[in-house]
Amino acid sequence: MTTLRPARLRPGWLAAGIGAVLVALVAGVALGPVTLPPGSVAAELLNLIPGVDLPSGLNEREIAIITELRLPRVVLGLLVGAMLSLAGGCYQGVFRNPLADPYLLGVAAGAGLGATMAIAFRAGAVLPLAAFAGAGIAVVVTYLLGVAGGRDRSSATLILAGVAVSSFLAAIQTYLLQRNVDTIREVYSWLLGRLATNGWHEVTLLLPYAVVTTVVVLALRRELDVLSVGDTEAASLGLHPQRSRLILLAAASLGTAAAVAVSGLIGFVGIIVPHVVRLLAGGSYRSILPLSLLFGAAFLALADLAARTLIAPGELPIGVVTAFFGAPFFILVLRSTRRVSV
Repeated sequence: MTTLRPARLRPGWLAAGIGAVLVALVAGVALGPVTLPPGSVAAELLNLIPGVDLPSGLNEREIAIITELRLPRVVLGLLVGAMLSLAGGCYQGVFRNPLADPYLLGVAAGAGLGATMAIAFRAGAVLPLAAFAGAGIAVVVTYLLGVAGGRDRSSATLILAGVAVSSFLAAIQTYLLQRNVDTIREVYSWLLGRLATNGWHEVTLLLPYAVVTTVVVLALRRELDVLSVGDTEAASLGLHPQRSRLILLAAASLGTAAAVAVSGLIGFVGIIVPHVVRLLAGGSYRSILPLSLLFGAAFLALADLAARTLIAPGELPIGVVTAFFGAPFFILVLRSTRRVSV
């Protein structure tokens, strides 16, 4: 029963994940149109901790650039990346499929439709709320369709329901775009992903959902290891497979919907990071999920850094950057798992 006693999270990998987050934080804040010394930036960031007062050598304008412009965006990138990666790892465990991603149950289509409606009807102020509501409704409808007709539906049924719901919502979105052609540019800008911030507003919107998702998913990560041996074996060990899946899917979808609401659709993060972590740190979800949280945060913060510096003073949609790395990686994963059925 070695599969039921997976290896614990190694301190070395945990330290590497925390280090990656810190590097991404300092790099994201230090680099930009105005380059700041990384050491001074690190000192100024430490000064945000109560009771710490280190000399940074930065003037008031440079400090304002850090605290009012760059730091909120970098923190938002860390949170969004953490949520997408954590949800991706969770989905892959629930569906026992390395190609599962956070948008599997119609989250992307629902959020896209909600955002399109907000933009088309000139209600941009409620765009995050509309995207969140659309994503949430899509997940609920997908789940209700997936479990219709009995409680013993397979994971494949949920996936097929997600495909059906996504197609239906995408059709409605296309209709709205055709009826409101003047909004197409703004809608596609949102769909390609962005981390534009208005101070700390977006961070405060996402943070409560991120905390709930993180606590629930990490608390149940051991159950994912048990579910990996199959429902019959898991039930014989006292686990309720359907209930565990429902809780995990609800928590992961909540975090995904909240992340999408403030950042738009950023693809491949939930596939790339958990899969790389699995290859490097082992197949136990006791390691995969916390490390995906950390490395996913660092990955997206660095991707956003690339998005806003590669063609400066212009800016690439962050979804383009993640797709540049993610599409080839997805092909490699698909080739290696081509004989694995959902």
